[in-house]
Amino acid sequence: MITLDDIEDMTCLSREEIAAIAEHEHLPDLDAAMLGEYLMHIHHGPVQVQQMICDDIRAALHRDDLDHARTLFTVLRSFMADHPEAARGAE
Repeated sequence: MITLDDIEDMTCLSREEIAAIAEHEHLPDLDAAMLGEYLMHIHHGPVQVQQMICDDIRAALHRDDLDHARTLFTVLRSFMADHPEAARGAE
């Protein structure tokens, strides 16, 4: 039987990046993993993932959840290091 861990391991995203997509889109982790993997393989998809993480950071700051904003910022930095194509204007 395939588990959520197996599916997350098959994507090009980290578990933290998948969790950020799940938070942004209000999806279960399994659906977020599938959405994230899809987005990473379409034109401007990585930019959309980057924007989702930025939106999550902004939302955390608006509700004064600085710990979560810091965690998400770390996720964003890691995502951008692993996926430089996600930078706006990278083309």
